[in-house]
Amino acid sequence: MGVASFRPRVYQGSMLNTIIHGAATSKPPLLIAHGLYGSARNWGVIAKRLSDERQVIAVDMRNHGDSPRADSHTYPELAADLAAVIAAHGGQMDVIGHSMGGKAAMMLALNHAQAVRKLVVADIAPVAYGHTQIQYIHAMKSLDLARIERRPEAAAQLAEAGVEPALQSFFTQSLDLPNKRWKLNLDALADQMPNIMSFPQADAAWDGPTLFLSGSASDYVLPEHREEIRARFPNARFAKLPGAGHWLHAEKPREFEAAARVFLNA
Repeated sequence: MGVASFRPRVYQGSMLNTIIHGAATSKPPLLIAHGLYGSARNWGVIAKRLSDERQVIAVDMRNHGDSPRADSHTYPELAADLAAVIAAHGGQMDVIGHSMGGKAAMMLALNHAQAVRKLVVADIAPVAYGHTQIQYIHAMKSLDLARIERRPEAAAQLAEAGVEPALQSFFTQSLDLPNKRWKLNLDALADQMPNIMSFPQADAAWDGPTLFLSGSASDYVLPEHREEIRARFPNARFAKLPGAGHWLHAEKPREFEAAARVFLNA
């Protein structure tokens, strides 16, 4: 049955907020976990297209979108959040995770092995990173939300704060304009940035099928990371999207969808 037959359904409760595309089919459902400062809605186009074959469930991670807020933001906790969503929808899914969501998805496979059938990790490795994303929190907090009526006005203020054009519209998708607030728990994310940039050390490994899909112009997944990746994910495969950077799903959505579809259906 085609995508147009189903309207996305939004569920809210004590667990993560989810947007569900399509209906259950004979293929395993797919869970999508977004990256830092993202949301389930950022993945709407890709989720909708992939739902022509399987049900797709995109989540708002904790401290993002319409999901619950928490003071703590560690990868074991993020993995447990995802495991609860999977448990509520049959107990096993294929999983796509980008950046922070990719680390949460890797932790999910390592800590909740039976919950994951196939894993796509988008432009991130199971390592600690030295660069921080705190500058974007400062930029978002610098906005005078009381004076902003439209998203382009917010984008203009973000530009003045030094945010590159590609990220201005991405960030403003998380603006709750009627209530003059961010749908991001900026204080908690700032406080927990060391946890977000790290990755827990553990002896666990997951031997399920895993695709590390990176942007060819990104420096997040480097050759020197492969030894660590293979230690944790011995059945890892690697692919690059030509011309894409870290935000590969936004820059090359059709190519990302095609690569994910081939891997999930293999």
